[in-house]
Amino acid sequence: MATRLAHLVVDARQPSLLAGFWSGLLGWEVVPEDGADVEGAVAVRAPEPDGCQLSLVFVPAPGPKTAKNRVHLDLASAGRERQRSIVDDAVARGATTADVGQGAVPWVVLADPEGNEFCVLEPREEYADTGALAAVVVDVREPAALGGFWSSVSGWDVVRRHPQFTSLREPGCRGPWLELLRNADAERTGTRWRLAVAVEGDAPAGELPGARLTDPEGNEIAVVTRG
Repeated sequence: MATRLAHLVVDARQPSLLAGFWSGLLGWEVVPEDGADVEGAVAVRAPEPDGCQLSLVFVPAPGPKTAKNRVHLDLASAGRERQRSIVDDAVARGATTADVGQGAVPWVVLADPEGNEFCVLEPREEYADTGALAAVVVDVREPAALGGFWSSVSGWDVVRRHPQFTSLREPGCRGPWLELLRNADAERTGTRWRLAVAVEGDAPAGELPGARLTDPEGNEIAVVTRG
């Protein structure tokens, strides 16, 4: 079964409000009709010039976030002043500073209005052409071992290998990287953010009822159709 990376599914107590936060921060568009066929879902999609083929789909979910997410976003910046501006904008929209044990680092760790962690990065050459979203980061125990699996299910190429991370990117496209980052605590963290892969088929577009996969380390993957 051929699949490709389609979007990120985000559990949210208030999908519309959280979609508004991320839409404003990234400069993306709210597109309610692309809500993965889930009642109350709201999607946020990058404008065409950003070159990002992924969307964020916020779906209703009861209860608050209770653990650090295994998946988070890294935002790109073109300079230190721009980095500060993004942080200020995020805080003005309801973000708060977050401590995930990062220590003294050049990037800034924040949490969105529902507590989901994300990073505003210092300028990095590899992310110069990604648009607002630099990377989707997945905490894993063995990044090298998972690189082949994620390349197969996402349709993206492994473009960088390191003992601490494996990086993938959609071939021939700009847009964000998929970073598999080594984290010894990965198995104990939450899954309110999860990647979704699309299957081409004759079924109506949307999430396949009950369809769930997991990668070899137990990261949950939603399965959707594109019709």
